Amino acid sequence: MALATMTNKGQITIPKAVRDSLGLHTGDKIEFILKDDGEALVRPVTKKVDDVFGILHKKRKAVSIEEMDQAIRQKMKEKFK
Repeated sequence: MALATMTNKGQITIPKAVRDSLGLHTGDKIEFILKDDGEALVRPVTKKVDDVFGILHKKRKAVSIEEMDQAIRQKMKEKFK
């Protein structure tokens, strides 16, 4: 069993054995799941590459640099009228 002590700011240090077992690294997110029986589950928030692949890709037609520049100029004109 791994134990951790909470500070007066509500912070804990996750024991190394637990971090290693869960594959946690600096900056990783963890999720606390509170159960009705008073227990709490802790699990890493992970996304597989397959889960997020293409998330930013929308079916858009390619545009030229000139078209991008024109769109930027148009938006700037609209903003500073």
